[in-house]
Amino acid sequence: MKTLSTLLVANRGEIAVRVMRTARALGIRTVAVYSDADEDALHVREADQAIRLGGPIVSDSYLSQEKVLAAAIEAGADAIHPGYGFLSENSDFAAACEQASIVFIGPPNRAIEVMGDKARAKRAMLEASVPCIPGYQGEAQDIETLLVAAEDIGLPVMIKAAAGGGGRGMRLVTDLSQLQDAIGLAQSEAQNAFGSSELIIERAVLRPRHVEVQVFADQHGHVVHLGERDCSIQRRHQKVIEESPCPVMTPELRSAMGEAAVNVARAVDYVGAGTVEFLLDEEGRFYFLEMNTRLQVEHPVTEMVTGFDLVEWQIRVARGEPLPAEQDDIELLGHSVEVRLYAEEPEKGFLPSTGPVRLFDFPEGEGIRIDSGVASGDEVSPYYDAMVAKIISYGETREDARRRLVATLQDGALLGLGNNRDFLIDALEQQTFKDGLATTAFIAEHYGDQFTPPKVPGAFVVGAAVIQHLLAMGEAHERAPLVSHELLDWSSRGRAISIREYRIDEVEVSVKLETLSAGQYQVVFQGEEFMVEFMGMSDTDCELQINGWREKFNFVQEAPATLLFANATYSMTLTDYTRVSPEAVDAAAGGTVVAPMHGLLLAVEVSENETVVKGQRLAVLEAMKMQHEIIAPADGVVLETPGMAGRQIAAGDVMVVLELDE
Repeated sequence: MKTLSTLLVANRGEIAVRVMRTARALGIRTVAVYSDADEDALHVREADQAIRLGGPIVSDSYLSQEKVLAAAIEAGADAIHPGYGFLSENSDFAAACEQASIVFIGPPNRAIEVMGDKARAKRAMLEASVPCIPGYQGEAQDIETLLVAAEDIGLPVMIKAAAGGGGRGMRLVTDLSQLQDAIGLAQSEAQNAFGSSELIIERAVLRPRHVEVQVFADQHGHVVHLGERDCSIQRRHQKVIEESPCPVMTPELRSAMGEAAVNVARAVDYVGAGTVEFLLDEEGRFYFLEMNTRLQVEHPVTEMVTGFDLVEWQIRVARGEPLPAEQDDIELLGHSVEVRLYAEEPEKGFLPSTGPVRLFDFPEGEGIRIDSGVASGDEVSPYYDAMVAKIISYGETREDARRRLVATLQDGALLGLGNNRDFLIDALEQQTFKDGLATTAFIAEHYGDQFTPPKVPGAFVVGAAVIQHLLAMGEAHERAPLVSHELLDWSSRGRAISIREYRIDEVEVSVKLETLSAGQYQVVFQGEEFMVEFMGMSDTDCELQINGWREKFNFVQEAPATLLFANATYSMTLTDYTRVSPEAVDAAAGGTVVAPMHGLLLAVEVSENETVVKGQRLAVLEAMKMQHEIIAPADGVVLETPGMAGRQIAAGDVMVVLELDE
C-alpha cells in the first residue's frame, strides 16, 4: 500500500474545506491552492499550507494543470484530490499526475476519457446493453447533420455538450424554429466551458425523475453501489435539492438500477468514487444518462444514510486498500435531504449575485450538517460557481428530515448579497415535494422563470423598523455617553412619536413609531397597529414580541441608514430615508439596459437605430460559467450600444440604450 502524507486539494470553496476535514482526521497534511480572488477564502484559512496559482480567471489558476502540479511539487504533496469541477474529470491532468509520481485521487485515465465524452460513453453503454435514451451521438458535427438528426429523433429533443455537464451547453428544444439557434448557443457555451463544441442529441424524456447511483471500486476488482440519490429538483439543469433514498424507490428497482450502475463501472475498469446518473420515467423505466467520474456535490446525503465517509473511502482506495465494506454490508438507514445555497436572486430570474457576505449564520445541531465555502466577512466573486454552501439534514423518516431542514433554513441567514434561502424554504414546503412527487419539471411548474416571494407581512416590516430605531438609539448613546441610556427614548412632551420613511427593497413605506416605555413601542403600519416589546439583542440577531408572538430577526447594519434583515420566512433590505439625503437615492432609467452581474460580454446582437420588440435578445453575457441572454424590456429603438463584445463588464455597466415606445 502507498503512504500518503501530504494532500493538495486542487479546488476551492466548500468541497475543498470538506476534503481537508477528512484528510486532517486521517493525519494527512493539507495544502490549498488559490487564485487572487480567493486569497483570503475559507479553504485557504483551513489548510496547513496555501500556494498562490495566479489571477482570478480559471485558466490562470484552478484550470492551469502546470501551475497546480508545480504547487504540488513545491509543497511536497504525494497526492492530489481534485474535488469536483475544474480538473476533476481531465484525463490529461490525471496522466500528468502519474508522470510526476503524484497520486491522482480519481479513476484511471481510460475511464475519465470514455465517460468524459458523452457521445463515446453512450456508445460504450449501448455495447454493454445498458438502457439508453434514443438519440444521436455520431462524430459528424456539422449543422446540417445535427438538424437532420434532431428532426429524425422527433421533438422535443435535448441538446447536450458531449464533453461536459453541470447544465452548460444544454438546451431543451420543443419548437423546430428554435432548433438552429439552440444548437448554436449550445456549441458556443460548450466550447467556452469545455474546449469542445461537440454535441449529442437525445429524445427529451419529459417529467422524469433524475436518479443517480453512487458506485465505488477498488484496485482489487471489487465494485459496490451505495444506493441512490434523487436529484430531480433542478433549475437550468443545475441540481438544487437532493435526497436519499429516492421517495419512489422499491427494493426491486434499487436492485436493478444498482446492478446496472455496477455494470457501467465494470465496463470501463473503474476505480474510485463514481456516480451513474439515470432518468426514471413515470412508468418506472430507467435510462443511462451519464457517469460522473468524481465525487458529486450531493455526496453528503449518501454519507448520512450509510454512515460512510466517501472521501475517506477515496483516500483508502488511492492507497491501494480494499473497499471498507462489501455490498451486503451496505444499508440505507433513515432519510437525508440536501439543499444548495446559491448566491443568486430568485425574484430576478435567479441571476447570480456577488458581493460581501455580511452574515453567514446557519446553526449546526442534531441531524444537521453544514458544508460551507464562506464565512461572515468573506466575498463572493463573479468568477466561480454561485453555490456558497450545502445544508444537509437527516431524520429517521423523510418528513423528519424535511422538517429539520426547513427549521434550520428558517433559523439561519445569509445577508449581504442575494441568495435563494427563501426560495428553498418555499420549495420544501410545497405539497408536491412533501408528497415525494417532484420531477425535473418541479421548478418550471411551480415557479416558472423566477420566484415571486410572498408579500412581506406588516409584522416583519414593523420588527425591522423597531430594530432600526434601537440601533439608532444605540448610536445616539455612543455620541452622548453622559446621557443615561434610559433617557434615549424619553420625551419631556410625553410619548415620543416619530414618522419614519423607509425603502423596503424597492418599495417606499411610512411607519409611525411611538415609544410607550423603555423597550416598548406602539407601531402603525398601513393602518394596522402593532404592540412591540424588545426582548434581547446580540450583534447579529434580535428578539421581539410583536402582538404577543415572539420573533427572532437576523440582521446586519450595512450602513448607518441601511439594514439587511431575515426572519424565518422573509429576507429584505431596509433603508431609512430619514437618515439619508435625497441625492443618495438611486434613480432608474427605463430604457437603459445594464449588466445584471459582472461577466464577459460575448455578443451584442443589435445595432443603433434598429427597431426591437419586447423579449428580443439584445446581448449574451457569460457569468459564473453560464451564458445569460439579455432581452429587451419593451418595444423600442436602439439609441446606443456602448457595450463591446469580448470585454469584461461589471454589474451596472450600460450595454444597450433604448428609446422605449410609449
